[in-house]
Amino acid sequence: MRVSRLMLVTLRDVPADAEIASHQLLLRGGYIRRVTSGIYAYLPLMWRVLSKIKSIVQEEMNAIGALETLLPQLHPAELWQRSGRWQGYTAGEGIMFNLEDRQGRELGLGPTHEEVITTLAGDLLRSYRQLPVTLYQIQSKFRDEIRPRFGLMRSREFIMKDAYSFHANEADLTTTYKAMDKAYKRIFSRCGLETVAVDADSGAIGGAASQEFMVTADAGEDLILTSADGIYAANQEKAVSHPAKATPLPSKESIVLDTPNQKTIETLCSTQGLHPSQVIKVLVMLARIEDGELQPVLVSLRGDQELNEVKLLNALSKELGKMVLDVAPITADQIVSQGIEAWPFGALGPDLDDALLSSAKSWITRFLRLADPSATALENFVCGANRSDQHRIGTNWSKLGGKPKSVDLRKAQAGDCCIHDSSQILEEQRGIEVGHIFQLGRKYSQALEAHFTNDKGTQEPFWMGCYGIGISRLAQAAVEQHHDEAGISWPLAIAPFEVIVVVANLQDEPQQKLAEQLYSELQAAGIDTLLDDRNERAGVKFKDADLIGIPWRIVVGRDATKAEVELVKRSSREVRKLPATQALAELIEEIGVNNH
Repeated sequence: MRVSRLMLVTLRDVPADAEIASHQLLLRGGYIRRVTSGIYAYLPLMWRVLSKIKSIVQEEMNAIGALETLLPQLHPAELWQRSGRWQGYTAGEGIMFNLEDRQGRELGLGPTHEEVITTLAGDLLRSYRQLPVTLYQIQSKFRDEIRPRFGLMRSREFIMKDAYSFHANEADLTTTYKAMDKAYKRIFSRCGLETVAVDADSGAIGGAASQEFMVTADAGEDLILTSADGIYAANQEKAVSHPAKATPLPSKESIVLDTPNQKTIETLCSTQGLHPSQVIKVLVMLARIEDGELQPVLVSLRGDQELNEVKLLNALSKELGKMVLDVAPITADQIVSQGIEAWPFGALGPDLDDALLSSAKSWITRFLRLADPSATALENFVCGANRSDQHRIGTNWSKLGGKPKSVDLRKAQAGDCCIHDSSQILEEQRGIEVGHIFQLGRKYSQALEAHFTNDKGTQEPFWMGCYGIGISRLAQAAVEQHHDEAGISWPLAIAPFEVIVVVANLQDEPQQKLAEQLYSELQAAGIDTLLDDRNERAGVKFKDADLIGIPWRIVVGRDATKAEVELVKRSSREVRKLPATQALAELIEEIGVNNH
């Protein structure tokens, strides 16, 4: 390919709306162009990168026996209603684009395909003899992100590989899950990415075991917690740990203390000479349930700990036996709108009376009470007295009527002791999620009545797995992990071209002739080669070459009369002057070995 025919338009200035390096470089390098918020066009260079990633994914999926297919992007609402996810995905801040057709039937643009594939499997797979089966597809998905950002990292239309497996039993599901785990690690390694596999929350998809694959990068939105021994790694949403030991509260008689203007843990502790670990922090939250009910929740945490809202959502769904769509702090304005007497915010205790909810207009009139184990483990502590500007010091759970149900609700954090070995301390790093695998179990097959006949001749629902890779996100994550101040430095396997031949002076006949010869010979050797044949200054071509990040560069300049060139390795910026024949031979050997 010749640059003059590539429609290459590079930018010197950083686009104002691009916050992270990878987004900036993909825009500046002419890889993508924004069409509207969260929607991007993949330009020719980017499409070549995506095609190479897709090819690697297809090879690895096919190698483990997965079958490629293509599913519809428009989904009938009925399927999602049967699984119980339509309301959660479309109402309020739901992420599914939805519409009505001319007959008034509701449809959604697929953010994921569990409902469609499970229904098809129920129609097509009738006997255990047909199992296991794994189907995968690579196509565009749609999610109505509240705040699209970071280019392809969090966009509203994106390319994804999603696979779904169907099994006769849980042991067979586990076997495929492990095979997929190995395939994913091969995919990311072949793409030139350093990844960490971490325990993860299953989120709205649900299921049992769940693992994310994170590309380590400072710009990552996810916080990963790992142990130095390499045994434990988890997303903070899922991570568990032992918190630091609490500072014991000196044993003394329980008293109620006036605490004016001491509504936060920080001001209370600094004024009263307390440590945050001696205090019970009480949060009042409102959970929105899938059936429309609104459940007030009272959460007790140790004062030095932070609430993990993902853990709280999961705990509430389990306790209530219904899907909880979201949970958020209750505000003073909400209390007024419910016709409830004002609450003493800043001085709430774990024993806040249910009677305060008796006049609520639309809320359930009792609190669901949960406490983190770090709170229930305290023998004596400080907490609000449920009266404005007053706290109780030296109280205990017996005096408050007993402990609430103990559930892990705190955020694990760097510095905590590991569960598997208390001598190991959690460390943190940022990561970009590029893959996620789930053991779904029977959640969808039961809801959608997708059954097969087992070896005993009876009907039972499939065991299922789900496995996703963000193709477009992976491409940008590679840039985030492989760039420098001059531009992108693509890993060889997914670079749009493997070599770029730059003619320093297109008007110089020896340079032009040697460049054309090298270009032809590299192409004949099966190497993806780009020839910069533009009538531009050499400096412009060199800057563009660094910016777009082709792994190898041959510069044909004034030494062309001696058949000598410069060979530049993009990743290290190493420059060597070599005879053209030697440079050609080295590239063919180097790239041939890597491709093999």
